[in-house]
Amino acid sequence: MEKEPIRIAQIMGKWLGGGVEAVVMNYYRNIDRNKIQFDFICDDDSTDIPYKEIEQLGGKVILIPPYQKVFKYHNKLKRVLKEENYKIVHSHINTLSVFSLWAAKSAGVPVRIAHSHSTTNKKEKKKNLLKQVLRPFSKVFATEYMCCSELSGRWLFGDKEYDKGNVYLLNNAIDLNKFKYDEKVRIKKRKELNIDEDTLVIGHIGRFVEQKNHRFLIDTFNEIYKKNSNSLLLLAGQGPLVDEMKEKVKKLDLENNVRFLGQRNDVNELYQAYDIFLLPSLYEGLPVVGIEAQATGNLCFLSDDMTKETKILDSTVFMSLENTKEQWANKILGEAKEYKKHDTTDEVSKYGFNIKKEVSKLENEYVKYLNKI
Repeated sequence: MEKEPIRIAQIMGKWLGGGVEAVVMNYYRNIDRNKIQFDFICDDDSTDIPYKEIEQLGGKVILIPPYQKVFKYHNKLKRVLKEENYKIVHSHINTLSVFSLWAAKSAGVPVRIAHSHSTTNKKEKKKNLLKQVLRPFSKVFATEYMCCSELSGRWLFGDKEYDKGNVYLLNNAIDLNKFKYDEKVRIKKRKELNIDEDTLVIGHIGRFVEQKNHRFLIDTFNEIYKKNSNSLLLLAGQGPLVDEMKEKVKKLDLENNVRFLGQRNDVNELYQAYDIFLLPSLYEGLPVVGIEAQATGNLCFLSDDMTKETKILDSTVFMSLENTKEQWANKILGEAKEYKKHDTTDEVSKYGFNIKKEVSKLENEYVKYLNKI
C-alpha cells in the first residue's frame, strides 16, 4: 500500500498575488508531491488564488475569516486544523503568525512554523506600530522558525536565536528555466506591447502599497524622461494606491510614457521586455522580484533598505532613498549606456536561488521536524 504524503497547512493570510504567494507556489510546483502535499488556508477576502492549479497539483484551498475578526478567525482555523489532522502548520504572515499559530497550538498541531518574509520601515508608522507590538510574541506559539534572509530572520526572531542557528534560512528560489534571458521572447513581448527596440524600458512589478514606494519610482522616471524622452515605464501589479499613482502620472503629463499593466500572469516574459528593473522599496525581506529580474539579465536598481543578499549580479546597484530622484536618474542612465542583457542564470543558481536544488532542502526540513515528534 502506498504511503500517503505528509499534508502541510500553508497559512497564507490574504492571497493577493504578491511575492510571498509566488515563493510558496514555486516550492509547491517543484516539491515531491508523492511525499509532501500542501493545503492553502487563506482569508476569505483574497482576490487571486490559483484554485485550478492548486487542485491539479493535488492540494486544496480552505477559506477562513480574516484575522481582523480575531475570534471567528481563531475558531474556524482551530476547527479546520483539528478536522484535517495536520501535523505541520507553516505560517507565512510574519508578525500576524501569532494568531494562526495560537489556533494551531489550540488544535494540537505538533509542528508550528513561523516564517519571516519581511522587515519594517519607520515611514509606515501605523503598520509599523502593529508589527512592533506583535513582534515579541512571534516565538510564543511557534516550535520552528524560518526566514527568507538574515535580515528578516534577525528582525522577527532576534539576534540570539539567529546566532544560535535556530532560524532556518529558506531561499526565495525560482525556476531559472522560466526566467532565463531569451532574445526571441524579448522581441516577441516588445512587439506585443508595441514597444520599439531602441526604447529604454524601465520596469517594476509589485503591489501598489506604501512599501513599494511608487511615488518615488514615478518621480525618478520623470527625471529619466526629462533626459531621455524615448523611455517608458511599465508598472505591473494592483493595489489600493493604483488610482493615486495614475493621477500622479497625469499631473506630470507622462500618460504616454507610463503604462499600468495590472495583475499579470506573464511576468517572466515581461522581465524579458525590460532593460532596467527598479525597486525603490521602503523595506523588504528578500524580494523574489529582485531575484527574478536579475535571473532575466536585467540591470537592477534597488533601495538599500532591503537585505544585501538580494544583490546577486555585480551589475546590480543599491542606492539610498536619501539620494535625490535626479541622482537616481543620472546613475540609471549612466549605467544603462554600458550594459547589455545576457544569460545570468548560472550566477543566480550559484547563490542558492535555483528551485530545483533548494526544494529538496525544504523537504528534508519538514521530515526532520516530523521525526523530532
